[in-house]
Amino acid sequence: MTVHQNFIAGQWTNSGEAADNINPSDTRDVVGVYVRGSRQDAEAAIAAAKQASKSWSRSSIQLRHDILQKVSTELLARREELGRLLAREEGKTLGEAIGEVVRAGQIFGFFAGETLRLSGEKLPSVRPGVEVDITREPVGVVGIITPWNFPIAIPAWKIAPALAYGNCVVFKPADLVPGSAWALADIIIRSGIPDGVFNLVMGRGSVVGDAFLTSRDVHAISFTGSVTTGKKVAASSVEHMRKFQLELGGKNPLVILDDADLQTAVECAANGAFFSTGQRCTASSRLIVTDKIHDSFVEALKARLSTLVVDDALKDGTHIGPVVDQSQLDQDLSYIAIGKDEGAKLAWGGSRLERGTPGYYLEPALFTETTPQMRINREEIFGPVASVIRVKDYDEALALANDTEFGLTVGICTTSLKHASHFKRNAESGMVMVNLPTAGVDYHVPFGGRKGSSYGPREQGRYAAEFYTTVKTSYTLP
Repeated sequence: MTVHQNFIAGQWTNSGEAADNINPSDTRDVVGVYVRGSRQDAEAAIAAAKQASKSWSRSSIQLRHDILQKVSTELLARREELGRLLAREEGKTLGEAIGEVVRAGQIFGFFAGETLRLSGEKLPSVRPGVEVDITREPVGVVGIITPWNFPIAIPAWKIAPALAYGNCVVFKPADLVPGSAWALADIIIRSGIPDGVFNLVMGRGSVVGDAFLTSRDVHAISFTGSVTTGKKVAASSVEHMRKFQLELGGKNPLVILDDADLQTAVECAANGAFFSTGQRCTASSRLIVTDKIHDSFVEALKARLSTLVVDDALKDGTHIGPVVDQSQLDQDLSYIAIGKDEGAKLAWGGSRLERGTPGYYLEPALFTETTPQMRINREEIFGPVASVIRVKDYDEALALANDTEFGLTVGICTTSLKHASHFKRNAESGMVMVNLPTAGVDYHVPFGGRKGSSYGPREQGRYAAEFYTTVKTSYTLP
């Protein structure tokens, strides 16, 4: 089987060990073999990016537009093929995977347009005759570290703006799912991008990622992943006085009020909590339900869960694919056991499943009769596990929704404009969904949270410029 190589300074390079990429729907299936780069590979990629930075930062906006547009066009044209690859290596259903590839293509298309909309300001000085120009310039070399749950969309929403605004990139995808990232890199490389501007270094975070953290030639790091690793990125970045952007965890609430449309509430909960196998930082794992609708909501949600098919991600009719790997499955099962030990009632599912192929299949788990301080309501599980918390009214629901160290996204299901408006203003999160699942966002608007969920400027949309550029103020006396 072909070993997929790293791409450094305009060359494919194969140094060090290689590892199999395993299909979680069928562990007998090897998706591909991908090299794991060394620290020396990472350092060489950073050096190549630094060398290319001067010319790329001053490159034509038309050139950047054309390159990003080519990437967008190829992603959209190959959506079925790449979606199948993504579903095969990560485990989300084929429909979800194709949708993710489409989103990646749309992101590159959006930022292709942004290269032609770069703007500044020209202002008069308070001193007569002096002119003031305010412009944005690229940061320089950007290290990009992405997670395994969205292996093509998250790289896209970091790489596209980095390149659009004139930065050079060193990209380290998640070691668990390198296939989609490698395919994206291959498309970028064939788009006409100059040598050194884009570099791919696959490998372990403790090796490749650590080289990013200790290098003085990396001027900014965009990281999505665990809270623990995010704190390391922050500490090292402060030491080197570099920009850093963190997207971390979530323990997102979905509030169901008495006046909610029951069918809407159930669909929001089922989609937000269990689709994509619950492996989304935006998943609604806390279902906060007011007293009068509680019992009917729980019964309706259990009935909805009974219709969901857990099976091979590539199979027609599958609603929920496998968990990504054995380690994540063990974590999910551990939290299900913790919930039982804490006294929560396992109202639905939570069992390991056997299917026609050996894989990491888990029945969605729904806990009821839970309390806010239980670990299953405080800690991010990152699997198809959700808890119902009964509250008396809206005020208690809002207070409980905000009672978390995280603040990525929140949702509310209600037909009350009064409560919806108040919730949007007072929910302590970066994103609010009204009568929609907490998971599912647009590519042209900002993404990010508050508190322990995010740090730094927002990702996506025009707000991405805040991270990938630096502002310069110039004074001129003609």
